[in-house]
Amino acid sequence: MSAPYPPPYPPPYPHLLAPLDLGFTTLANRVLMGSMHTGLEDGRKHFAAMAAFYAERARGGVGLIVTGGFAPNIEGWAKPFAGTLATHAAARRHRQVTDAVHAEGGKIALQILHTGRYGYQPLCVAPSRLKSPISPFTPRELTARGIERQIRAFVRCAALAREAGYDGVEVMGSEGYFINQFLVTHTNQRTDAWGGPYECRMRLAVEVVRRVREAVGPDFIVVYRLSMLDLIPDGSSWAEAVQLAKAVVNAGATILNTGIGWHEARVPTIATSVPRGAFAWVTKKMRDELRAAGIGVPLVTSNRINTPDVGERILADGCADLVSLARPLLADAEFVAKARAGRADDINTCIACNQACLDHTFRNQLATCLVNPRAAQETVLVVRPAAQRRRYAVVGAGPAGLAAATTLAERGHEVHLFEGAGEIGGQFNMARRIPGKEEFAETLRYFDRRLQATGVQLRLNTRATPEALVAGGYDAVLLATGVSPRDPQIPGEDLPHVLSYVDVLRHDAPVGERVAIVGAGGIGFDVAEFLVTPAGHSPTLDLKAWMAEWGVADPAQVRGGVVRPQPAPPARRVTLLQRKSGKLGRGLGKTTGWIHRAALQMKQVEMIGGVNYERITPEGLVVSYGDKRQDGQLIACDTVVLCAGQEPLRELQAPLAAASVAVHLVGGAHEAAELDAKRAIAQGTALAAAL
Repeated sequence: MSAPYPPPYPPPYPHLLAPLDLGFTTLANRVLMGSMHTGLEDGRKHFAAMAAFYAERARGGVGLIVTGGFAPNIEGWAKPFAGTLATHAAARRHRQVTDAVHAEGGKIALQILHTGRYGYQPLCVAPSRLKSPISPFTPRELTARGIERQIRAFVRCAALAREAGYDGVEVMGSEGYFINQFLVTHTNQRTDAWGGPYECRMRLAVEVVRRVREAVGPDFIVVYRLSMLDLIPDGSSWAEAVQLAKAVVNAGATILNTGIGWHEARVPTIATSVPRGAFAWVTKKMRDELRAAGIGVPLVTSNRINTPDVGERILADGCADLVSLARPLLADAEFVAKARAGRADDINTCIACNQACLDHTFRNQLATCLVNPRAAQETVLVVRPAAQRRRYAVVGAGPAGLAAATTLAERGHEVHLFEGAGEIGGQFNMARRIPGKEEFAETLRYFDRRLQATGVQLRLNTRATPEALVAGGYDAVLLATGVSPRDPQIPGEDLPHVLSYVDVLRHDAPVGERVAIVGAGGIGFDVAEFLVTPAGHSPTLDLKAWMAEWGVADPAQVRGGVVRPQPAPPARRVTLLQRKSGKLGRGLGKTTGWIHRAALQMKQVEMIGGVNYERITPEGLVVSYGDKRQDGQLIACDTVVLCAGQEPLRELQAPLAAASVAVHLVGGAHEAAELDAKRAIAQGTALAAAL
């Protein structure tokens, strides 16, 4: 860890870094670490790692940490044997976590998460016997006595959290989980005292908060996460959300947190294509309602707040009293400390890619972070000062090379980084041009700062040769030379209207109005998105355009806050093709693939699988299907773009090895399957930490 940052004068971010007096306790600032399920919650063997993970964030200055969700009983499990707090023995185990956080001067609350019909397990329960679209299990409908048992489980969990040393709890009442399922007729079709009129449907939420407050006493933080924008048809109306907010505050909630969208909603809420601070207006709307009613409860706004500047602006505009940062604190545990020291440029910004956090969670893997592979791996991936200073050459300043070079230099080694281009970044320089992936530029900004801070000797516009590397006398050479486009060997691919994805994204080659894209992996989807979006009109950079594109509306005007999408017309007619049969984009991110497919469908991109590429002619691309290759079909187009995969660039490996130079391959040079920045940065960091 770096040394503490001295505060500058005058202090930056006066709203973000202001303390918040809750009456019985004071938060050091307005940054709440939002709940993230990392997988560390789900086993006793992970408690030491969880303690280290949260302690590092507390040391970084977060005002209040909220843990990943813990079920109050087995019926509330997210999956079999998921994290649960239901016994005194479990509470004692949690002491390891709370003691570690308190030792760093932090505060921490445990999130009580009952998944209801979202539970991926056969014991799940719900207000009505209605299966969710994200779980194969049909829930058991609770009786009135069963509902009382669930309430008592919430209360017991909260009392045990206090016993375990937590400073508070967050009652998860949003995102379509158990409590949220009682609130809307979409999932609550009961006719007893827990269904029917809204006063009855909201009864569960109010009873949970009231009884939790009675159990934990007045000097314990109770956060209620309220769904302010369901983003599903027949979701809560705005009047209902306001009514519930007032009721849970009266029942004893200390803080109201903002929940956006159910998990089954068909609107992205936290992906990189969502504008920064896209939902702060919803929290402001609620805050204004409550202030007008004389209710001064602090409100937290959430989703896509990834820089101190965004957080400061939101608070200064009166949208909220706190901002929730979840994944940004995966990306950089020292986010708050760096902001306080006036070193915001040194923050490793979350790019909301989901690749190592949510995608891992939904694959039952431990979560981490693409731009910070140490996240949730603090006890495994340890970067220590080197015992002996050595000289290393790193060839290639893409993500893998940047991670390796800066980690080596951070450990005290002398590092020379060679890059043939005139700028760092490699494939990221193409990725950041894709509409919705503008955030990738933040990672390059961060690495540029790290190169300067760690003293890496960067040599741009320099193609490293075997002779120069051998003459350099390096202890080892790390080849992060990346990839080159694979040649699909289609007859006619040498025609002038045939381009590679590099021609399009890096060299701005002219592209016609009708385009056929060969290859529907991640690059093919990116190129399609690039070509159908008018230049300079990315909805990610325009909140109003993004809301129209995805059908997000004011919940005061339409129940649930969702209407029919109104996307802008496509800039080109694009056909996306792949050799494999079946759904295109199957290899895209677990939690973001549907977003990319939906975005292209809205732009009228035709997606065709199971094709053979026969030949390219001046008129277009000729394809066939199955074994009947003689029956070719012409896909008329003005331009054909080849996105048929990549091959590793390793031409330096053999001559260096022949000269007895120690050589290590990282990133695309090691494995070219797709363009996997997550793997590249993790490999580069881990190798540099081990050398």
